[in-house]
Amino acid sequence: MRGRHDRRSPAGHYPPGDRSITVLNRYPYNNGHLLIAPRRHVERLDGLLPDEQLELSQTLAQMVALLEKVIQPQGFNLGLNLGRAAGAGLPGHLHWHIVPRWIGDTNFMPMLANVNVIPQSLDALWELLHSAHGGIASQA
Repeated sequence: MRGRHDRRSPAGHYPPGDRSITVLNRYPYNNGHLLIAPRRHVERLDGLLPDEQLELSQTLAQMVALLEKVIQPQGFNLGLNLGRAAGAGLPGHLHWHIVPRWIGDTNFMPMLANVNVIPQSLDALWELLHSAHGGIASQA
């Protein structure tokens, strides 16, 4: 992962937080799919400290607002997979998914070819989020 404000790579994280990290999902379910996690390795919700819970909640709200401003989805799925049986892909590291949604955003590609069609590159999305982030951060 590159530095905190590295504009060259969508693998960088945003916004900077003392206790949380936000990254673009490398294998998104939909355009704008973000992951938010505590910086500390925490496996369970009851393992989060109160200040981590607060920052994670605030970060979720800020990133939803940023995505609404930048890519204007019609809704969101916000989710958390606890444990391997529930689909957790990073065992031992709690993280939330923010998945922007649009009416009719599913198509036949996942069913026929096990392929997701994303209408925007991660680099292009990263640039949009980076340039729009200043206005959202000042609202917090």
